[in-house]
Amino acid sequence: MAALEILHYPHPALKSVAEPIAEVTEEIRVLAENMAETMYLAAGVGLAANQVGILKRIFVIDCADEDAPSELRVFINPEITEMDGEQMFNEGCLSFPGANEDVKRAETVRVKALDAQGEEFSLDADGLLAVAIQHELDHLNGVTMIDKVGKMKKRKISRQVQQAVAELR
Repeated sequence: MAALEILHYPHPALKSVAEPIAEVTEEIRVLAENMAETMYLAAGVGLAANQVGILKRIFVIDCADEDAPSELRVFINPEITEMDGEQMFNEGCLSFPGANEDVKRAETVRVKALDAQGEEFSLDADGLLAVAIQHELDHLNGVTMIDKVGKMKKRKISRQVQQAVAELR
């Protein structure tokens, strides 16, 4: 496995729509493993392929508590088939280091996707998992958390990210 470089806002790949994956191959499985390693090293709960400069419809999520066993999930060609309710959730994003913002999301979702073996599955999610699924699927559609807030908050987030990225260097 190898860690990948996480792209930071305003990198153009973050605004690009990812392409469907025609076939789940060994290359795709290795990509999923590398994305998971990258996510864990960055202490995130989710990572979309756009965030590492790969425009393919795949993301990984692990919402397990720090002291609990891994709940790594791989979502290939995901689509939300049902959404219900509404919640505000204070979100962060690995592509927006140093920034957190309240974002309105559905309270529950049903998602359909392929797993790392190419098997189709359906999952009902709520809480953090539902938020993470919506957040990562937004990435695959070229939508970031900064697109979900007003102009003043966009400026604030942009400054926070610039400062955090400068500190990372």
